[in-house]
Amino acid sequence: MVSLNWLPETAYFYLLIFARVGSALMIIPALGEGSIPARMRLTFALALCLVMYPIVQPLLPAPPTEVMGVLALLLVEIAIGLSIGAIARLAVSGAQVAGAVIASQSGLAVAQAADPTNGGAQGALIGAFISFLGVALIFALDLHHVAISAIHDSYMMLRPGEAPMFGDLAELVLNTIAGAFVVGVQMSAPFIVFGLVFSLGMGILSRLMPQLQVFFIAMPATVSVGLILMALLLSSMMGLYLMHYEGVLAQLRGL
Repeated sequence: MVSLNWLPETAYFYLLIFARVGSALMIIPALGEGSIPARMRLTFALALCLVMYPIVQPLLPAPPTEVMGVLALLLVEIAIGLSIGAIARLAVSGAQVAGAVIASQSGLAVAQAADPTNGGAQGALIGAFISFLGVALIFALDLHHVAISAIHDSYMMLRPGEAPMFGDLAELVLNTIAGAFVVGVQMSAPFIVFGLVFSLGMGILSRLMPQLQVFFIAMPATVSVGLILMALLLSSMMGLYLMHYEGVLAQLRGL
């Protein structure tokens, strides 16, 4: 007769792993996009937990004797998983900053579109394009593997059953937000310079030739030059974007 006494303990360990891994994959960039069907994300999370089970299981605490102890562990694991996913999501928010600045300086701020990487919220069309391109490059360069590795490595530093380092996580969140803003400004810096120089030139031209309708010259010129700069600088901009995202994932791995 086959004994089934191992089933409750196995289910407990698997559920504990799924609490962290599933929570992180729900909102992490690329793998947790809302455009991916929920069933596919759930299936991938369950399969990833199955793969990680033999590696992570020795690090997990023994099953508590009370139900409240199990619930407390699950809540902590969910909080850690959401924190990891939120930090990774914040790392790519620089695309929205860069897109808003570029659209404003290029005269395309009125061109709005739903951003699939930002929950479908309305934003600048250029920002949606940069965000979507960033997700495609994350898959193309296998950075989603680094994100999965960061989730795995979190078990080495944030062990289940031990007091979580929420102070370090909070500091990392603040640093990630600041870094995302800095990267967004760096990506859009050439457009800021162009906007200042072009506006100054148009102001001088309007003073020298008051009869000239500067607005009808400035708008098409702004859009044209902005699109040309976008085409020339896109590779460098996305390089900064991906370097920042990989750096944040490296910090998550070294928590």
